[in-house]
Amino acid sequence: MLPGERLLSERDLSAKLDVSRPSLRDALNKLQAEGLLSTGSNGATFVSEGVGHSLRDPLVDLLETPQARIDVMEMRSVIEAAAAALAATRASDIDREIICRRMEEMTAAHERQDVDEIARTDAEFHLAIYAASHNIMMLHLMHSLETVLRSNVYLNRKNLYEQRTERDSQLQEHRAIFEGIMARDPDRAREAAHIHMTTAQRTQQELHEAEMRLQASIRRLERGALVDSRKRRPRERA
Repeated sequence: MLPGERLLSERDLSAKLDVSRPSLRDALNKLQAEGLLSTGSNGATFVSEGVGHSLRDPLVDLLETPQARIDVMEMRSVIEAAAAALAATRASDIDREIICRRMEEMTAAHERQDVDEIARTDAEFHLAIYAASHNIMMLHLMHSLETVLRSNVYLNRKNLYEQRTERDSQLQEHRAIFEGIMARDPDRAREAAHIHMTTAQRTQQELHEAEMRLQASIRRLERGALVDSRKRRPRERA
């Protein structure tokens, strides 16, 4: 959820999270005390406007550099594996339904070879796994970094999809994560997520290195355009 968004009613939220209403009420009160949630005049609960700003905004600027995108992927390679393992053991029926829906949407986008839609559904798939981990600190961190994560997944997914010769391999990697979670096998889900992120990170590094070589070539061409190769300074006599 994003700052300013309204939470479901206590009854609906209790059913969605599969927890008792007293336990949910206690958790909501603690989050309000921490300033993460606020209550409107009509009694509705909202995500506080300041949540995530201190983490999100500077990192959006950093993401403009290729190296920063690689660093984000390196961070994700650690957290994705943990989130997938937790989702395999903790996902509720509603979580599993959402993950299934995201997998179906990504598969459909892949079949249409719609790169923009592939990137969007990829991000939604990973965010659904974070939600299914039911780790409040992990979930809060990723909500704070949601803009960065969405941008990073979107940019990388477009680049990686267009770069790989076997484009079905990315969908297969996601399906392996999906199947591990659906089988409630944390080791399988963790390993599948690790393989996916390692492969993506390696390909992104190759793209970065190719970009650096291209920029070096352009700089050499620009220097050449400023030099008249037909005229050189005459050597001074000793």
